[in-house]
Amino acid sequence: MNIIYQHFKLSTLLLVALLVGSGKSFAAADIHWKSATVYFILLDRFKNGDNSNDYAYGRPETPAKLRGFVGGDIRGVIQQLKSGYFSNLGVDTLWLTPVFEQIHGVDTSSGATYAYHGYWPKDFTQIDANFGTKDDFKELVTLAHSEGIRILFDVIINHTGPQTAIDEAWPASWVRTRPLCNWSSYIQNTGCALATSLTDMRTDSSLEVTLPDWLKEKWREEGRLDQELAELDNYFARTQHPRLPKYYLIKWLSDWVREFGLDGFRVDTAKHVEPEVWTELKVEADLALKEWRSKNPNRITPDIPFYMVGEVMHWGLKGFKNAIEGTGEYDFGDKKVNYFDFSFDGLINMGFPEHLKLSAAQLFSDYSHAMNSAPMQSFATLNYISSHDDPESFDRERKFPYQTAFKLMMAPGAAQIYYGDELARPLLAPDAVGDASLRVPMNWADLALPATQQLLLHWQKLGQFRNQYRAIGAGQHTVICDAPYTFARELKGHPSVIIAASLPNGKKNIPVGDYFADGSLLRDHYSGQSVQVIDGSVTLDNMFSYALLAESTTH
Repeated sequence: MNIIYQHFKLSTLLLVALLVGSGKSFAAADIHWKSATVYFILLDRFKNGDNSNDYAYGRPETPAKLRGFVGGDIRGVIQQLKSGYFSNLGVDTLWLTPVFEQIHGVDTSSGATYAYHGYWPKDFTQIDANFGTKDDFKELVTLAHSEGIRILFDVIINHTGPQTAIDEAWPASWVRTRPLCNWSSYIQNTGCALATSLTDMRTDSSLEVTLPDWLKEKWREEGRLDQELAELDNYFARTQHPRLPKYYLIKWLSDWVREFGLDGFRVDTAKHVEPEVWTELKVEADLALKEWRSKNPNRITPDIPFYMVGEVMHWGLKGFKNAIEGTGEYDFGDKKVNYFDFSFDGLINMGFPEHLKLSAAQLFSDYSHAMNSAPMQSFATLNYISSHDDPESFDRERKFPYQTAFKLMMAPGAAQIYYGDELARPLLAPDAVGDASLRVPMNWADLALPATQQLLLHWQKLGQFRNQYRAIGAGQHTVICDAPYTFARELKGHPSVIIAASLPNGKKNIPVGDYFADGSLLRDHYSGQSVQVIDGSVTLDNMFSYALLAESTTH
């Protein structure tokens, strides 16, 4: 078994090196990820589908504003899957905040705070009871797959949850609390604690460790100590890895793929861990998915490679902040790292909120050039308007919801909808400290308002069109006309589309260039009208300022 594993590991690493070195064609793996529409859910704040788990573990202390659990859970997501909410938005991927069992107590470094957000793990092998059960999670994954929706699992290696009055600390051999990072160099990003509330896992350690006594006792009380210890023994025997903190974590995280058949990882705080760790995690995740597929021959998911997208703070297109334009590299000041060389298939584009200040014409042209040039032509990016921890999220007052939705959903690249973007969920909360303002509960009640219904319909039209035509996110952008602003997207082997914006009310003429011959019947997916191409253009007569055109026969 060890020989087989080592052969698989070496073959995978060689493949990664060859693909990076040769400028791989991403389409050979899966064009889905270059054009994905990802719906990002902060689980506790989305929807409460099971009131019985609202007070798991007690958690009786009164938290600061928006810093405690409010009840959102896995069953709430299942309910929305069953209702068709995500499919109606054109969503093809769900990303949930981490579901690991969280610390049970409060941290007071930024006001009394429970781990409602999922990023303070206590036990990487268990689901937090506030979120649900593993049976709930299996149901969610199975249901999503049946709807053609993939699952990105949010993983953490950099840190654990903090010690509290009722949560024992991880041993000093596992974690550090000092020094605090000052971001001045590579080591001041990887060999330090990000905050007093984030105990830094010693992923750089070469000293073997044993399991914390409190964790073994917890497993004993849950009746699974022998099973967990046996699995660890088998893992270390198979891999021949020393028992270092990073390898325990890699084992625990890849087990979620092995158990549930997950499609990919969203990697938290990627730049704060030695990049070689991510390569090893990808190897194990690939192997785990292969094992799950072999045990589930009737699965409905396609046999595509496991996907991994990273959060590298201050990395983005167009040389955003620490990114080196045209290389994909991240500059620590004293060291440059290209995370695509360490098995990442994509990175979150943290420059997108800043670039949203550009006109749509400039934004789309710039992004198409960047994404269709080396090295990004071989990899994916994930654009977003707002997120759970980016204070520079765009338009936090929601003054431009229609234009912002259009820019996100029609921009080259993959698109991340943060829960409630489509309902203009508030991103500002009076008296809330720090990033808690970005985590206001989902504003479902606003769906009773006609204005919110109209905004959601706008998102649904854009999302369904984007989902149906992969050229939008992954294709080549070509401007047809500056006024009205009209452009085409082309992708080899896929139907082309033509999109127009800033159109006048009433009758409007839209040029289609050489993309559709005279006599072709096109459908405008925004108004629902069908029109014929005459003299190289189509004429629409409606009240809408957008047009989403494709051949009727392709739908």
